[in-house]
Amino acid sequence: MSHQTIKDWNQEDRPREKMMTKGRKALTDAELLAILITTGNKKETAMDLARKLLARFNNDIQQLFKADWKEFTAVSGIGEAKAITIAAALELGRRRSGATPHSKPKIHSSGDAYNLLKSSLSDLTEEYFFSIFLNNANEAIAVEPISFGGMTSVMVDPRVVLRKALELKAIGIILAHNHPSNLLKPSKADIDLTQKLQDGAKLLELKILDHLIISDHHYYSMADEGILPS
Repeated sequence: MSHQTIKDWNQEDRPREKMMTKGRKALTDAELLAILITTGNKKETAMDLARKLLARFNNDIQQLFKADWKEFTAVSGIGEAKAITIAAALELGRRRSGATPHSKPKIHSSGDAYNLLKSSLSDLTEEYFFSIFLNNANEAIAVEPISFGGMTSVMVDPRVVLRKALELKAIGIILAHNHPSNLLKPSKADIDLTQKLQDGAKLLELKILDHLIISDHHYYSMADEGILPS
């Protein structure tokens, strides 16, 4: 039996044509991946490869987001070029979700801060440290990545955070970092860093308003739990 390519499919079933006629929301995850994969090989179509790739990650798009591009190449037929293209598209999606809106969202609670940060700090395999900088109206004027580290820790220079606050003419700062382990209990190092930043902020007439620890689906707020250093 001869191998059927995507070109042999009905036009309305081809991923690219389907997007053109029905819009991007009409496509399945596999169809979107097939467009990124572009071409198959002698034995498999781009759709076949897309399905194999999804299956490797339990058909869970969140697991795909967390994976390194090298893990994609474990799927036969996905070479470096295809893997990097997929990883780049996923990263663009993450950055779009975490981009600071043109308007300045008001932060009234830890939940507001979490909603602003969750797309940037969830589904990661390394620790990242971010800060939200607020004006005197509690509006987020910037969301900035500060540093990143390994799977269990991240080094943060308090001077970098405080210098950025002064540059932005911020009044308040919300600190946040992720725990790839998804364990939300703050470590002694987390609390010590928060104290150090709070002490430095006071000297500059700034205030550390909260420190969030973020997992894939939840968060911990030092302010809500009453352990934010004063």
